[in-house]
Amino acid sequence: MFQPLTDSRIAYLGAELICRFFEEFETRFRIITRRAPIRFAERDWDGFSRDATERLDLYEQSAAGAKSEIEALLADRVEDAVVWASMKAVYSGLIARRDDWELAETFFNSVTRRIFSTQGVDPMIEFVDTDFDTPPTASSQPVYTSFESIATTEQLVDEVLDAVEIGANFRSRNRDVAAAARAVEGHLRSVGALRTIERAEFVITPFFRGKGAYVVGRIFSGSHVLPMVLGLLHPREGVIIDTVLLTENQVSVLFSFARSYFHVDTARPWDLVRFLRSLMPRKRVSELYIAIGSHKHGKTVLYRELRGHLIGSGERFDMARGIRGLVMVVFTLPGFDVVIKVIKDRFPPQKSITRSQVKAKYRMVFRHDRAGRLIDAQTFDRLEFPRERFSDEVIAVLASECARSVTISDDVVVLGHAYVERRVIPLDLYLENADPRSARHVVIDYGNAIGDMAASGIFPGDLLLKNFGVTRHGRVVFYDYDELTDLGNMKFRELPEHDDGLAPGGWFAVGPRDVFPAEFETFLGIQGELRRIYKIHHGRLFDPRWWRSLQERVAAGELIEIYPYESTARLPGG
Repeated sequence: MFQPLTDSRIAYLGAELICRFFEEFETRFRIITRRAPIRFAERDWDGFSRDATERLDLYEQSAAGAKSEIEALLADRVEDAVVWASMKAVYSGLIARRDDWELAETFFNSVTRRIFSTQGVDPMIEFVDTDFDTPPTASSQPVYTSFESIATTEQLVDEVLDAVEIGANFRSRNRDVAAAARAVEGHLRSVGALRTIERAEFVITPFFRGKGAYVVGRIFSGSHVLPMVLGLLHPREGVIIDTVLLTENQVSVLFSFARSYFHVDTARPWDLVRFLRSLMPRKRVSELYIAIGSHKHGKTVLYRELRGHLIGSGERFDMARGIRGLVMVVFTLPGFDVVIKVIKDRFPPQKSITRSQVKAKYRMVFRHDRAGRLIDAQTFDRLEFPRERFSDEVIAVLASECARSVTISDDVVVLGHAYVERRVIPLDLYLENADPRSARHVVIDYGNAIGDMAASGIFPGDLLLKNFGVTRHGRVVFYDYDELTDLGNMKFRELPEHDDGLAPGGWFAVGPRDVFPAEFETFLGIQGELRRIYKIHHGRLFDPRWWRSLQERVAAGELIEIYPYESTARLPGG
């Protein structure tokens, strides 16, 4: 006679099942990640691009598979919170010896939130906070390799390259090593450090993205501890050291929230993130997890950071600065540098887009090469906050414009679907207050941003200043995605110069995908000297032939390199 499973047995089987799915996910994730050195060595850029897309899709596939099997196992008890609380306790024990326990906790949360329609969070069935006060396992070895007894800077660079084992020949290794050493020594002099390096620590597994490989470390010179990143490229002639990044700002831009995720193989993300944080102390831990490809756990940490800020401050959500959007309601906390965006219930007639299409645009950005110009957005469902933490204005706007996805009661506000992004200064507001030098730099970078997006196969659609923002590093990024589209979808046309072929009245036919770059100047929103500077640096953006040639290159599968550092940071001969 069949005996029903006891609560303890079913809790163990469920926890073991989720653990198995997580282990399978991590194994597949690392297999894909470990292809990166081979792709770089063989210059297989198409293969790397396919790997990046495959890896992005992997988490949802694994979590969905776990949900399906858990539903079959638990049957009519699938929403029994008591069973899930027991499963969580068992699961915590199963992962306690793992080096990636924090990622495993987030995976459990992903499964529970697919089962339960929980408003806010439930600490009984989710790891709202980690179960471990400190890492449950000791590091078997440091995440970095130490280099000591350094006679010369050239020796250090040489030894680091030997340890990394790139797997391909250098074009001119001795020359590059010498150039890199000169750059390091020049920087040491500029910051008042000793010219010599006493020791160094490098992660000898490179960080791969696009066509680049980055060897990340830190150097010790007297009282100075400085980041040092070797940026490697692999043109047809052989591998080169293209740059050496030596400041916190340079490394922070490399790990920007507007760039695609790195492929870096690590068994212990906790250690790697803390090493990176030593180089970029102003970076949020959540951003660093996201940057190394653990975007779901980065989202978990981001929620914890936001929750911690709310608990520790008396701040209230208020409307974000800038011109109000037609598609999104955007609000923020003064002391926490993110914005929360909620889709409006209705869009004005000039916005021929649906709610589902807006969501599709954000999924498109997640899967696309962001090239340092598209802000990464973390998607949250059923976020709950105390109503008292919202200004009256935000409550009124959400109630009138977002009733489909926001529930407001006397005590709480529940955001059914929201996007959380890093806060930047809207470009139009930045230019109103910038000094002439900063304004010139940002206007030039505004055009660079449009060009970089195009080179990555993206057309922003709406080029108005209000849709772009400026980061703390002075880089221009784009954040209004409702008109974002694939570059290949557009038809770039010249404006007719004569009336030949025009219909009576002087008009001519314009299709929904037609774009007239000559008209971009009309929408610049900048005047005087800044307008002149923009036109000098970016005249090609007004030429449909340039856009069509770029379309052809992208359609042919060319991966156009967009450097995550200034051209002035490139070494001579790169």
